[in-house]
Amino acid sequence: MSAPTTRRWVLHVDLDQFIAAVEVLRNPDLLGRPVVVGGRGDPTERGVVSTASYEAREFGVVSGTPLRTAARRIPDAVFLPVDAEAYSAVSAVVMDTLRTLGVVVEVMGWDEAFLDVETSDPESFAETVHDTVLDATGLHCSVGIGDNKLRAKIATDLGKPRGIFRLTEENWFAVMGARSPEALWGIGRKTSKKLAALGIFTVQQLAEAPDRELAAVLGPNMGPWYARIARGIDHSAVSAEPWVAKSHSRETTFQQNLVDLPSITEHVRRLADRVREDIIAENRPAVRVTVKVRYAPFDTHTASMPITDPTFDADVIADSAAALVDRFDHGREVRLLGVRLEMAPPT
Repeated sequence: MSAPTTRRWVLHVDLDQFIAAVEVLRNPDLLGRPVVVGGRGDPTERGVVSTASYEAREFGVVSGTPLRTAARRIPDAVFLPVDAEAYSAVSAVVMDTLRTLGVVVEVMGWDEAFLDVETSDPESFAETVHDTVLDATGLHCSVGIGDNKLRAKIATDLGKPRGIFRLTEENWFAVMGARSPEALWGIGRKTSKKLAALGIFTVQQLAEAPDRELAAVLGPNMGPWYARIARGIDHSAVSAEPWVAKSHSRETTFQQNLVDLPSITEHVRRLADRVREDIIAENRPAVRVTVKVRYAPFDTHTASMPITDPTFDADVIADSAAALVDRFDHGREVRLLGVRLEMAPPT
């Protein structure tokens, strides 16, 4: 009997309930309890959940859930403030640990990374990944195995928690064909609704849809791209190049709704000035500004415009952001404002 063939695999590593798990490591008394992390940790304030432990998710509390809603669903939950510095420090240990395995590691955020692996037994390697991370940090992870990044990423969700799952060309449609397009990495609820209007309700149907039909509704580039990912096609490589931010943003949730235009505009200008400080720190000028408005109770809209000449100029940036306020509905109460500045590429 011939030995298994060594070949290239893509593994996607995703830390299970990462932020909540870090908090449990810091305070073992939280183990087994519903833990909700978000905002300043005060469920009487406006804010959203950053992450929730699996015990809290059983009550329908997930990332993005308003904190007040979480408190109503789980009155005895433990609410904690976001501690980005602590999570970043633990994440650095995780990524350094993955690099000790002698493979290419592409960091995707605090809690996930892609690995480019040459092996004849990807499941065994995935087990090594899990055990190595657990030994180094006390954190569990799930590992998706794929023949490209798209399939590996989706496989991770199919194996959670603490699981290993393989998704390749061979079993793609058997596993994914009957699922909603929302199961694909890159398709959200809004796009799924547009697809449903075309009579497309499954990954299989999307994979078989004519590019021309999709392009007419979803755009000449995005329409055919959705069909490609429905077929599991992804040619992007795993890269160890450091991640480079394309933009910086700041946002504020107000405890009392804003109702007058001058106040809204002034807050936008202040946010723009704060983001300007972030891009100055990177020495990359602004090339586009976007303003985000969330109306009460929870309806979000954005508006964007290019900045003709890349700039750090405070007046140009603030004036551009303020000008975008005119595009929104001034008759509605505002609960959140945000400003994002896209930066010129690094030189």
